[in-house]
Amino acid sequence: MGLGAIACYAQAAEVADSLETQELQEIVIKAPKVIRKADMDVYHPSKSAVENSKNGMQLLNNLMIPSLTVSDALGTIQAAGQSVQVRINGRTASIDEVRALLPETIKRVEWIDNPGLRYNGANYVLNFIVANPTLGGSLMASARPALNQKWGFYMADVKLNSGRSQWNLGGNFKLTEDIKSHREYTETFTFPDGQTLTRNETSRGGSLDNSFGYFWASYSYIKPDTTVFYVQANASRKFSDRFGYNGLLSLSDGSEDLLLTDTHGDKGTTPRLSAYFEQHFSGKQTLVVDFQGSFYLGKTYSDYIEQLPDATDFLTDVHTMIKDRNQAYAIEANYIKNWSNSRLTAGASYSANRNRSVYENLGGAVFHQRQDKAYFFAEYFHRLNKVTLTGGVGAQYTDFLFRETQQGNHSWNWRPQATVTYGINQNHQLRLSFQTWQATPTLAESNIAPQQLDGFQWRIGNPDLKTSTSYMLTLRYNFNLPRVNGTFGVRAFSSPDAITPLLYWDNNRLVTTYENSKGLQNLSFFLAPQIEIIPGWLNASGYIQYRAERMRGTGYKLYNHNWSGNVNLQITHWGFTLQGMYVRAQHDLWGEKISWGENLSVIDLSYNLKNWQFMAGMLMPFGKYDQGSRMLSKWNTNEQHMRLDMRMPYIQISYNLQWGRQKRGARKLVNADANVDSSTAGGR
Repeated sequence: MGLGAIACYAQAAEVADSLETQELQEIVIKAPKVIRKADMDVYHPSKSAVENSKNGMQLLNNLMIPSLTVSDALGTIQAAGQSVQVRINGRTASIDEVRALLPETIKRVEWIDNPGLRYNGANYVLNFIVANPTLGGSLMASARPALNQKWGFYMADVKLNSGRSQWNLGGNFKLTEDIKSHREYTETFTFPDGQTLTRNETSRGGSLDNSFGYFWASYSYIKPDTTVFYVQANASRKFSDRFGYNGLLSLSDGSEDLLLTDTHGDKGTTPRLSAYFEQHFSGKQTLVVDFQGSFYLGKTYSDYIEQLPDATDFLTDVHTMIKDRNQAYAIEANYIKNWSNSRLTAGASYSANRNRSVYENLGGAVFHQRQDKAYFFAEYFHRLNKVTLTGGVGAQYTDFLFRETQQGNHSWNWRPQATVTYGINQNHQLRLSFQTWQATPTLAESNIAPQQLDGFQWRIGNPDLKTSTSYMLTLRYNFNLPRVNGTFGVRAFSSPDAITPLLYWDNNRLVTTYENSKGLQNLSFFLAPQIEIIPGWLNASGYIQYRAERMRGTGYKLYNHNWSGNVNLQITHWGFTLQGMYVRAQHDLWGEKISWGENLSVIDLSYNLKNWQFMAGMLMPFGKYDQGSRMLSKWNTNEQHMRLDMRMPYIQISYNLQWGRQKRGARKLVNADANVDSSTAGGR
């Protein structure tokens, strides 16, 4: 169904916020590129977008949603430098599951940039609405090897359908092995007596491994408007996630240069099980229940060595090995009641994490952590002419405890939320939203087991940390103009008790612990346009943001401001698609550190021939790969740049075969959160 021939748009404008979609097959009118609803933006894939895609990630990229940075090659989806919660028919899904979607089955994509309380603190939500065939099935396969490195991605997925049932089996493997890298690093220590010591590293080379596999099997039963049942078992295996580095360390006190070896990484296996049930009742009432359970068995390690050239003894030899056996369980239930112009959603969820960590470097010491979270919310949505109001409140109870020391904390936190949307007309909309959410201490932040990082530095968690609360107020102006649509907005953020690192000297050790700081505040302005430069041929989209922020903690007050964004360009004609992307990473101030993600560029050319797609591309065709941080503590200032040899040409061959006929799919409305924890070994 193309952008120029979207059925049911006349009714969609009126019932835009209902949970079900009514499709009228006889009405065919021209629709805008994006439909602005009160609580989301809806994108219907065009015919050319579907034809030029062989999986869900490619289709999402071809939609060119302005705020999104989508990379099928790297398997990432981000918005404004933040994570995006991905869902399929309402249930939380992985990037791998999105890749396994057939573009022909994706009926629309919902972009939610102000998620409500039922999304439990998500930054952004991207929901794929998918219809399932009633007969037959599909086969997808893809291979993407690099031509000059041990890097690539390989996947296969099979779906079989019979009436209301669908069976799905799939798997993938991502290879990253021995990617050449180096680190640019310099730091200055300031001791309590005022003396300083500067250490400067000269890189002698390094390498990165990051290979993992993912396998899934699922069954779904869908009786539209009545019953939905879904169960999935999956397992992910991280074969190797290792960074190894060698350098020459020069000291400002005139000491002889030192040879430096820094290696850290982790590996492990995580099996998961999820089950979902949805039942519709008379009076437009719905009850949904979701369960998830996961188990993690793995290890994380770090080795840091300093020695004089040609010496056999080590001046510094730090070895950390942590073995985890962790579990997580979660269950959530929601009740939804719809009226003609309003909706009530109420729900409750409970999650439990049980973590067991063995520190081999501490003589096999065992630490147990228990964490329980309960969440309750109610949210009401009401539409009145051009104004739509959404308001609600949630309450979260958090309790965590270390068994060995009986140290821990518990707290209640409130989560009010409200949105006002004013639809000026079909092409212009104003939306003001207020959101709050909580962040609980991670296993690494709260674990009291001491970890040595190098010859000076140690890390010790703080079990007395409290759950922190964040607040965000956003004003957006959404517009649809001839050949241009997009969003302009301003966002104010505050986290008055953010959990951040805290540095202090303990004799000759510089210790990193964690505190509930005095808070982070920032203000950002952003513009996200999508432009049809030559309709049907040349399109561009992008996102640009300016952000100013202030961070306060014990003994410091810091400021940061920067520009960030991305630009995407796509040329489509005669079955060929040429795409280019450039990303300038957002620089984030957190605690006493400014850090940034990957500055990236990607270009590729693809050609579709019946069920096949052939592609050639290159990672980092221009620019320099950079990921790093800058530390601004009065006790330790440093700057680090991670450089990888990412200029990699690659090819990709994809094959899609499908048979059967389509029916309307059903949506999964809630998703329980059972993300299992894992430890983090020390590392600079």
